[in-house]
Amino acid sequence: MLDWIKVKTQYILPKHLISRFLGAVASRDLGAFTQFLIKTFIKSFGIDMSEALYEKPSAYKTFNEFFTRPLKDGIRPIEAGEDQLCHPVDGAISQFGDIQADRIFQAKGHDFSLTTLLGGKPELASVFKGGKFATIYLAPKDYHRIHMPVEGTLTDTLHVPGELFSVNPLTAQNVPGLFARNERVVTLFDTPYGKMAMVLVGATVVASIETVWAGTITPPAGKYVQHWQHESDDIRLEKGAEMGRFKLGSTVVLCFEPNQIEFEDMYAGMTTRLGKLMASKAE
Repeated sequence: MLDWIKVKTQYILPKHLISRFLGAVASRDLGAFTQFLIKTFIKSFGIDMSEALYEKPSAYKTFNEFFTRPLKDGIRPIEAGEDQLCHPVDGAISQFGDIQADRIFQAKGHDFSLTTLLGGKPELASVFKGGKFATIYLAPKDYHRIHMPVEGTLTDTLHVPGELFSVNPLTAQNVPGLFARNERVVTLFDTPYGKMAMVLVGATVVASIETVWAGTITPPAGKYVQHWQHESDDIRLEKGAEMGRFKLGSTVVLCFEPNQIEFEDMYAGMTTRLGKLMASKAE
C-alpha cells in the first residue's frame, strides 16, 4: 500500500514547480543552511567524500557545487581497451539488451517507444531498431557527471519537454513509458561503432541538465521539442571525457546500432563505475 501511495502521489504533485523551486535553492549560496543541507545529505546517503577532489563540505558554496563535485584525478581510470566501451557513469544497471523493433524494455510489464524517447523523430530512431540499449540509474549518492563510453563526434542535441516522475526502481516498475515521458536531453554521436544515442532523462527535483558544449539545456523548458544539429561544429569527445551532468540526479539511456557491440558480464541491478568495461566490438 505504501508503494502504491508513493507512485500514485506523483501523478498529482506539481512536479515541475517543486523541482524548479528546489533547483533555485540548490543553486544559491545560503551560508549555514547550505552547509547543513550538504552535511545532512552526506550522512543520509553515506557518501564517500574521500573520492571527491574537495573532501570538506565547506569547499562547496552551493548545494549544486557539491552535488556535481569533481572526483580526484585518477580515481576512475578508463580500463576499457581499444576495441571496448567503458561505463559512462557511476550508477546501477536498470535494464539492458536488445531493442525490439521500436520498443525498449523498461521493467516487467512495461516497455516504451524508441522513437518517442528520441523526440518523436523516426529518422533518428530508425538506425537503432534491432540494436542494443542500456539504462543506467544514478542514485543520490552517486557521482553525477556523465562521460563518454567511446570516442564520438556530436551530430545532434534535442531537448524534449515532458513529465518529471521519479526514476527510481519503484517508479520504473509502475509508471508506463517512464523514460519516454519524462523531460530529457537527447544527444547523438558518430562513433567507431556507428551511431550512439545518449539520453539524459530528467526526474523529480532534477534542477537542470547540462552538456559541456551547450551549458544548461533545461531549465528553462519550452512546450515543443528543440533540435540542434552540429555537423559543422566539429565537437569531438574522447572516450572517458565528460559530456554532461545532472543537478540532482537521474538516468542515462544508451542506444547502439545493430551488430556493433556486445555487453560484457552485465546484469540488471549491477553497480557500474565510470571507466570499467561495459561492452566490446561485436564479432
